[in-house]
Amino acid sequence: MSLRALLIGLLGPLPLSIQLHAAELTLELGATSKHWSSAALLAHPQTQRIDIPNDVSYKRTMHYRAVPVAVLLTGVQRGDHLQLIANDGFAAELPAALALNPSGSQAWLAIEDPAQPWPPLAEGKPSAGPFYLVWQNPAASQIGPEQWPFQVATIRLLAPVTQRFPQLLPAANASAAVQAGFAQFQKNCMACHRLNGVGDSQFGPDLNLPHNPTEYFTGDFLSRYIRDPQSMRRWPQGKMPGFSVEVLSDGELEQLIAYLRHMTERKTTQ
Repeated sequence: MSLRALLIGLLGPLPLSIQLHAAELTLELGATSKHWSSAALLAHPQTQRIDIPNDVSYKRTMHYRAVPVAVLLTGVQRGDHLQLIANDGFAAELPAALALNPSGSQAWLAIEDPAQPWPPLAEGKPSAGPFYLVWQNPAASQIGPEQWPFQVATIRLLAPVTQRFPQLLPAANASAAVQAGFAQFQKNCMACHRLNGVGDSQFGPDLNLPHNPTEYFTGDFLSRYIRDPQSMRRWPQGKMPGFSVEVLSDGELEQLIAYLRHMTERKTTQ
């Protein structure tokens, strides 16, 4: 048991105001780390009030104090790759070009003000704070729900997924559909799941070890599960979201499943 878990067990969780006051964002963008407190980010000269229609997490229009993500990414280039890690182990992979984009979809880091805390995500749940990556005009760059990480703790500059985790690569002679499915896996699945034992997420189960879902979901059940997990396996603690046609088209879903099926022949723990 971690010290944090032990203290919570003995003393109970800290009051929300204390948690927010102590919030700190870590930026690891090279050889050094930079830390931003909530107060410092709220006081940043480029922080402003923004409106986010159809917020992915709150399912309604939300209003935030937020800073453009690009102004925090000192030294980051468009060809670089970022990872945003949340407090619960969710690890979103993001091409830096999306975060640096001056037009189209615009990335903002929303900052929860301890004096005006955000509503909980659900009854008995915390809010999306203290830091939350939100997007204006997300459709312009096809930003998916997994690219809206909340409760962000760290933003890191890393090598691309293909370099960090060769165990995820399909075979060189894999079909175009499988290659496209690998891209869908990186965008929609890697934030929560590992595969072949690799990945940085601490959130969901491995999708190839010991068994790949294409090995135990028959017929169209895997497609139906991805579209609406609770329709196939209903339990109160289920956290996997459904992927609608607007988020993952039928063709993209077929590509993703083609990649997963392909990887059943490429199981490795090395």
